[in-house]
Amino acid sequence: MAPLKVIGAGFGRTGTVSLHEALNILGYNTYHMICCLKDESLDIKPFKEAHRNPEAIDWDKPYEGFDAAVDWPTCTFYKELMDKYPDAKVLLTVRSPESWYASVCKTIAPLAQRYNEIKSERAKEVLDVTLKVVLDGIFADEERMKDEKLVQKLFTDHIEEVKRHVPSDRLLVMELGEGWDRLCQFLGKEVPNVPYPKLNEAASFQDRVSKHLNDL
Repeated sequence: MAPLKVIGAGFGRTGTVSLHEALNILGYNTYHMICCLKDESLDIKPFKEAHRNPEAIDWDKPYEGFDAAVDWPTCTFYKELMDKYPDAKVLLTVRSPESWYASVCKTIAPLAQRYNEIKSERAKEVLDVTLKVVLDGIFADEERMKDEKLVQKLFTDHIEEVKRHVPSDRLLVMELGEGWDRLCQFLGKEVPNVPYPKLNEAASFQDRVSKHLNDL
């Protein structure tokens, strides 16, 4: 597959797992970081290389077989992906900075700070890439993560940057838990006769990730 038709510019913990499932229901094959844990054949090294030099990457390669992508690492490179795939629509999932900060403190940050405890080589490879391309590794830094205002500002600054950078006709801003209607209208799809997915709440995050890591 590829080129990408849908690019997710929203940070993780803004409903990206639910959006991943929703896009699949709409007929897309959607890339999400969790795919890398499920499928070891996916090459995630290009994202690490792109963090050093995004212009040197052939974006078709890491997204081979996919026509939509959400969550990290995609949102880190949304500008480059927009240029590569000029017909792609951009989805920006958002929530309040306070609730986002609380969510990452319960989920991603504790996992990142346990990197040295992980035994699975694949899991360490995925997490290593994550720590490089996700906000320059802030989730693994306990001291920086304690600065609530700093971390929330990274979140809100990204949202405002996306809104400034993406033309309005290519961008849909989606609130957490919003549902099908505006998404389907934006993508030119019929509303499915199933409820919009509601997945990966903070309470179930560790259970879902542990299934793939097998060592937490």
